[in-house]
Amino acid sequence: MASPSASISYLFSLLGSVRKENFGLRRMQRLMAELGHPERASGIVHVAGTNGKGSTAAMIESGLRAAGRSTGLYTSPHLSRINERFELDGKPVSDTALAHAIEPVRRANERIVAKLGRGWHPTFFESATAVALVLFEQAGAECRIVETGLGGRLDASNVVRPEIAVITRVQRDHERFLGSDLGRIAAEKGAIIKSGCRAVIGRQTPAALKVLLDRCAEVNAEFCDVEKDWQVRDATSDGGCWSFNVTGCGTSASIELSLAGEHQIENSLTAIAALAALGTSGARIEAGLRQTKWPGRLEVASRSPFVLLDAAHNPGGAKALANFLRREACGRKVTLIFGSSRDKAVDEVAGWMFPAADHVLLTRSKVQRAASPRALLDAVGHHHPRIGTAPNVREALRMASADSNDEDWIVVAGSVFLVGEARELLG
Repeated sequence: MASPSASISYLFSLLGSVRKENFGLRRMQRLMAELGHPERASGIVHVAGTNGKGSTAAMIESGLRAAGRSTGLYTSPHLSRINERFELDGKPVSDTALAHAIEPVRRANERIVAKLGRGWHPTFFESATAVALVLFEQAGAECRIVETGLGGRLDASNVVRPEIAVITRVQRDHERFLGSDLGRIAAEKGAIIKSGCRAVIGRQTPAALKVLLDRCAEVNAEFCDVEKDWQVRDATSDGGCWSFNVTGCGTSASIELSLAGEHQIENSLTAIAALAALGTSGARIEAGLRQTKWPGRLEVASRSPFVLLDAAHNPGGAKALANFLRREACGRKVTLIFGSSRDKAVDEVAGWMFPAADHVLLTRSKVQRAASPRALLDAVGHHHPRIGTAPNVREALRMASADSNDEDWIVVAGSVFLVGEARELLG
């Protein structure tokens, strides 16, 4: 067998440009057949949505683990190391365990190409998703939480047969691939709801909710409308982390969230509904949500200087971050270090985010599709009177630190990759 580093290098070698015409499930379905159909395992929870799907998936995993279930969690993208995408029982897998799952996928890919030609070679994300399913099978995980990558209908993860299909709030993102109409986006996300599963539908706009409920009726899937079926009362905040009481579907709990931000109340309700549908008791739900970890989302990475990391990269995430800063950083100087990929709705994101800061520094991550500081300045410079640029994340952090005292806040946001780099630099 290849060394762990060689196996992981193989997976990265599959990275390439994502093109709309590449989307489809035929390669993934063939890959699953070559691997003995790990997608047909029981206990799969499939999570789609625009904002909050990663946080919601992490809370579901933590709640199931608190209930004594063995778990696998697959999310994307990663912040620093690819191992973060693949968790077993709450911990990223080791290089060795990851390599043991990559090798069967590599051999299956080679057999497919030998039989059908190069055009059938699975993509990086298809291969990574297959690795997750193989890894969970190898570990014998009872519960397997799988987050979609982009959309839902044609996402590589949509080969699974879920016990629970979870839809977090549907908003605009990846417009190049999904368009901007919320009804159409909801249809793409809702395609993960299949006959025989139970759907848990988080808070939605009326248009998106109708599409999702129509999908449930079409495939005869039972569903829970979280906004209608669950109630929150007595919500209070302590340093940005919220506590509240919740009731619904025969379950009640007193929740203390470990993840910061008022928007996590909504995400947690969706997770609670999914956990209840899986038979998790109120006490175990409480324990799971109290200990959930989801790095890079309103995460305090340093206290001297105070640095907050948040992978807000679309309008919904930007609005949530702005609301958090206005509530929690009131009276403090906030320097925002901002970078974005070129394919994002950067003008709308900046319109929400920039007014919550006193000073903005535009920079870029190392990834190829990151927008340059100059291009960002041309695109969003009109959103703030005090904007500077920095060539990279390290220099942006240095500049922000030099201009901040112990009472000030530095916030890194706008891109998952930017947050990942900052997190590594800050240790």
